[in-house]
Amino acid sequence: MTDSILTKAHQAALAAQLDARESELRAQVRAVANETAETPTHDPHVQVGDIGEQGEERIRGAMRHAEQERDIDELRQIAQARGRMREGSYGLCIDCGTAIPFARLEALPFSARCVPCQRVFEEAHPFGIRIAIAP
Repeated sequence: MTDSILTKAHQAALAAQLDARESELRAQVRAVANETAETPTHDPHVQVGDIGEQGEERIRGAMRHAEQERDIDELRQIAQARGRMREGSYGLCIDCGTAIPFARLEALPFSARCVPCQRVFEEAHPFGIRIAIAP
């Protein structure tokens, strides 16, 4: 493995970015959980009117769920980045071991791979939008 080219100042700045993003994501996840608990379909005394409104409510619920899943996945990636920071491997590609450019980490501080390895990973693991709509 190549040594990380990140200075302590770079690492501190990236750790602060991770902290800020984590706080933002946690707040969003809590807000969605609270909003979901307050939706009309969860209160037996308040029912959504016609079939069109019920369909819209299902779609809104599915979108909230998909957004929450995305946020939870990003929180996992942040936790993994913090683990790499503790281990001393932060800033190194988990696949090839080369240093990840600071500009990439600045844009996505939880990046685990260099751009070429990320491209290969994404080709091997295609990601599709998953929206489950309950009947």
